Amino acid sequence: MSQLISIATAVPEFKMHQSDVAEFMVNILNLTGRDADRIRALYHRSAIDTRYSVLPDYGSPIDERTFYPKSRDLEPFPDVADRMKTFHPNAAKLAIRSAKKAIEHLPDGLQITHVLSVTCTGLAAPGLDIELVEALNLPTSTFRSSVNFMGCYAAFHALKLADALCKADPAAVVLVDAVELCTLHFQKLNEPDHLLANSLFADGSASAIVVSDSISRDHRLKGLKIKNFHSELAFSGRKDMAWSVSPTGFLMTLSSYIPELVKSGIKPLADMALAASGLSVSNVDHWAIHPGGRKILESTASALDLPIEKLQNSFDILRKYGNMSSPTVLFVLERLWRKHLDFSRKETVFSAGFGPGLTLESMVFESTDGQ
Repeated sequence: MSQLISIATAVPEFKMHQSDVAEFMVNILNLTGRDADRIRALYHRSAIDTRYSVLPDYGSPIDERTFYPKSRDLEPFPDVADRMKTFHPNAAKLAIRSAKKAIEHLPDGLQITHVLSVTCTGLAAPGLDIELVEALNLPTSTFRSSVNFMGCYAAFHALKLADALCKADPAAVVLVDAVELCTLHFQKLNEPDHLLANSLFADGSASAIVVSDSISRDHRLKGLKIKNFHSELAFSGRKDMAWSVSPTGFLMTLSSYIPELVKSGIKPLADMALAASGLSVSNVDHWAIHPGGRKILESTASALDLPIEKLQNSFDILRKYGNMSSPTVLFVLERLWRKHLDFSRKETVFSAGFGPGLTLESMVFESTDGQ
């Protein structure tokens, strides 16, 4: 058994109000009347108040844009090379911020031995893993790997790898660093999938540190013991959530059927994941569900027969930050850790997330005070 002992988050400096982004969309798509009202209603119903971006452009006057052209229709529209030039320095800066905050909680004598970087919104070599090793002054021999292009469920996969590394090497101290700059891939397409994606996605980074059970016991570290993982694929949703590369950036396919697919899959997923630890839904003290969108959270609560208040942490993260893809579930866990967990009571936490495939991932934790 391994243990998550630290979580930290970071967001870029530019805070976007959802109402301002709605007006940005109305203007660049040149919409009027009912068409403009539909966009405003979509953004209003999103349950998002604010999001963050590395770009000031979504809330600034035309003549103050720094990335998009200073034209009403954003032409000539930036291509994928333009977006990647902006991605790497900004993603590295954000990833390093959350990593340094997470490492602050390491006890004396422990040093990061493994680095797992996570992203689906940009690629470069040398990559984020090397940037982290250098910026954190880690040994050049540090084990490095990356989880790329998995989308919103990627942090689950990275934590699985961290768990396996700690089980294989009891001296391992694994840094998982997820960073996404989703707003770099804005597409000015007046189509349902793209309109929905543009209303949800944001930028952010989250870092988590995982250690072996022996390290957590020896140092008496509080945290979340990883009980088990469980994953399922719903092939019927293969076309409803996808992530592909186009000349103008990465394209997100996000259909309106996803909440129904999640609703049909989340209960079996939770039952199987919890049963592996001898638990059931009634034993769960806290829920950390990836806030992919308002309807996804509402569908999850309905399928699990939970009062909507049980998912309040997820709704709060959605409202303040939007959907940041892979880091988002770690934001939920960090908020839960900070505000609600009683580490002395061995509380059970169930976490789940969803992504392309359609992939449904889950984790079961137990809180511990390290004593």
